[in-house]
Amino acid sequence: MPAFFLIEITKISDAESYGIYVEKVANIIKKYGGEYIFKSEQLTPVSGDWDAKRIILIRFENKGMLMKCFRSEEYKKIVHLREESTESKAVIIED
Repeated sequence: MPAFFLIEITKISDAESYGIYVEKVANIIKKYGGEYIFKSEQLTPVSGDWDAKRIILIRFENKGMLMKCFRSEEYKKIVHLREESTESKAVIIED
């Protein structure tokens, strides 16, 4: 069953480091069978308190592959780039 990874970025404090992270993480995601469904900064709030600057949705074959990706040694080597350059939240979505 597919699993989706939804990321909400509320602040980018270091665009250069975040750009390096984005470039490197794309290859890791691809290695684990992940596919970007969308990445967008074109957000129009409809209701509630919404402060996201960017939304990303990634599809994986299943939750196991998603977890392997974000727990991999490759990912652990770059995660500091995201943590130091953004404020974000993420959630796994399953049907």
